[in-house]
Amino acid sequence: MPLSIPVIANAFEDVNTLIVEQLRSDVGLVEDIGQYIVAGGGKRMRPLLALLTGAALGGISQPHKHFAAVIEFLHTATLLHDDVVDVSSLRRGRPTANAAYGNASSVLVGDFIYSRAFQLLVNIGDMRILKDIADTTNRIAEGEVLQLVRAGDADTTETQYYEVIQAKTAVLFGAACYGGALLSGASERKAEELREFGINLGIAFQIVDDILDYQGDPATMGKNLGDDLAEGKPTLPLIHAIQTAKAQDADLIRTAITEKDKSLLSDVVRIIQASGSLAYSRERALEFQHKAEQAISKLPAGQMKDALTALAQQAISRIH
Repeated sequence: MPLSIPVIANAFEDVNTLIVEQLRSDVGLVEDIGQYIVAGGGKRMRPLLALLTGAALGGISQPHKHFAAVIEFLHTATLLHDDVVDVSSLRRGRPTANAAYGNASSVLVGDFIYSRAFQLLVNIGDMRILKDIADTTNRIAEGEVLQLVRAGDADTTETQYYEVIQAKTAVLFGAACYGGALLSGASERKAEELREFGINLGIAFQIVDDILDYQGDPATMGKNLGDDLAEGKPTLPLIHAIQTAKAQDADLIRTAITEKDKSLLSDVVRIIQASGSLAYSRERALEFQHKAEQAISKLPAGQMKDALTALAQQAISRIH
């Protein structure tokens, strides 16, 4: 596990402390919701990528820690907004912030956290990273809108699916690695290689997340099975099943997507299992994992490269 490396574990703890400090506000509700989100835990994979990339290319500086907090804030703000849009009620085994505090409060505190991230970025003072994060957040917003547009669209193709998950999920993984590399003095070419690692890791991560919506353990995952179906999201297991299942079963899945009908979940799970769609999706995730590992093949051998490789493998093998 990467956090067993002392230098990373210590820096990671510093980032967590910084996150708590930067969520302080004179407005009590802002701090309450911010701390509620932090207390909910999470893998912190994105800020960890920023730290590991920095360590792999020379060492972790104070700007790396601030940048890692920026990445986590951007992710957190996105989650706050997403849960409102998706009408989600459970995340990481607890009520979502919108369920606990209301939609309006969640959206506005998400805005606060988002703007706090850019305050930290300004303090870092690297225009290349500031521009990249501005471009990244814009792309994430486009991805979220594209996902909303595609909701209920049973004709979504596998290529279109990748377009959505790269924009809404993977680009932030890539930005974390890119920024971490630049803060270590890496060349633009090397920083882009690390971005490719992050993007491919992010795609693999999201594919597995979409698989788990149909075969995960709710108690372990901390969220309800079938939420994607209830939102009409045409994820990879469904797309593959529509293409390969017999006509009657394919039509049932189409109906479940277009009508956002979670009551059909048991039938949908039966069909995607019988059609090999979960196995197919996992194979695609493995392909992106391998692409991620190839992108860091030129990094010097050692503990940090091993940790990045282990992180890519964990994205595939995780159960939640």
